[in-house]
Amino acid sequence: QLQLVESGGGLVQAGGSLRLSCAASGRTFNQYVMGWFRQAPGKEREFVAAISWSALTTRYADSVEGRFVLSRDNAKNTVDLQMNSLKPEDTALYYCAAGRLGIQTRDIMNRGTSAIDYWGQGTQVTVSS
Repeated sequence: QLQLVESGGGLVQAGGSLRLSCAASGRTFNQYVMGWFRQAPGKEREFVAAISWSALTTRYADSVEGRFVLSRDNAKNTVDLQMNSLKPEDTALYYCAAGRLGIQTRDIMNRGTSAIDYWGQGTQVTVSS
């Protein structure tokens, strides 16, 4: 089992920034491709970003490309999502996720939730206009 705990959500005005953090415990963190998803009320959970175990490869949804930056620290077992230039449409519950062993970042981006083995409990991000 891999336990994931998110933090850093909150309320911010449009144009502002937030940094989400995900702390992992349990199994060997650096074996996993990690990602962030989000789910707005009445909508399906959608891919936001993914990062390879080495941190050399990152992938982003078109809607956040250029505004969000994903990073990880394998020594600390953390993965962080820096969110800049936030928009009201970024409002959602954000989930940290660990991909199934052996998959690539493109698998998380293309297959979405079906590529995920472990989920955090979610942290709320609200962007006011």
